[in-house]
Amino acid sequence: MAFNRDKRPDMQQDDLDEHTVFINRCAKTVKGGRRMSFSAVIVVGDREGSVGVGFGKANEVADAIRKGGDAARKEMKKITLRGKTIPHDVEGVCDGGRVILKPAPDGTGLIVGGGMRPVLEAVGIRDAVGKSLGSKNRLNVVKATLNAILKLRSAEEIAAVRA
Repeated sequence: MAFNRDKRPDMQQDDLDEHTVFINRCAKTVKGGRRMSFSAVIVVGDREGSVGVGFGKANEVADAIRKGGDAARKEMKKITLRGKTIPHDVEGVCDGGRVILKPAPDGTGLIVGGGMRPVLEAVGIRDAVGKSLGSKNRLNVVKATLNAILKLRSAEEIAAVRA
């Protein structure tokens, strides 16, 4: 009897957007030749303020993507937004990757590059301007973007801290 994973009640299909940022192929030289393995960086979000980033490794691409998606779903975090943009300028750092994000008026769109776009799209940010500085390593850029958007605070939160 074949086992169907989709029929299990605890494995219901969710309505999250899943973006594959990149897949890396790694080769290990062994006595019999080269042994390939793969790693994948996956971003999962609901487009309403929640996002998670996952890193999966496996001997097959599909398994690496599945593992990364599962890890991203476990690491979902809530982000503070102002409409469809961010409330204020923010900077994020991860290792050599550094990103700067700025709010933009309605209709501007996402003017960002590389690994920042999938993260911001998954969160639900539609209008923002960003710049990636330093390392171009997409994993570090994704982590720096996540670091930046986790620093966002609403005006009410900032006022409560100051009072």
